Amino acid sequence: QVQLVESGGGLVQTGGSLRLSCAASGDTVAYYANGWFRQAPGKEREGVSCFNPRDGTTFVADSVQERFTISRDKNTVYLQMNNLKPEDTGVYFCATSTWVPTARSMCMNPGDIHYWGHGTQVTVSS
Repeated sequence: QVQLVESGGGLVQTGGSLRLSCAASGDTVAYYANGWFRQAPGKEREGVSCFNPRDGTTFVADSVQERFTISRDKNTVYLQMNNLKPEDTGVYFCATSTWVPTARSMCMNPGDIHYWGHGTQVTVSS
């Protein structure tokens, strides 16, 4: 079992930055795939950025290219978010899976995720 706890969300103005953290506990997650997803009101959950340490691939959604960066340090996964826009508003979820084909497949298939955090709210004001 893996437990994931997100932190770092909040209210920020357009153009601002936030760094989300996801602390993992339980099983060793060093070789598990990690990702960040978000869900805006009335919309489906979408993959923002995912990383697969088994093949070294990283996926970043087109909507956040050159603004968001995923990283990991031991059992904590980060999402650095710069130049935030109102359309980035939503609940951000940390996720991990014991195995995925690629980082892109993880982000494109949220229904196959093994473990989820409870989410942290990000609100970007215009």
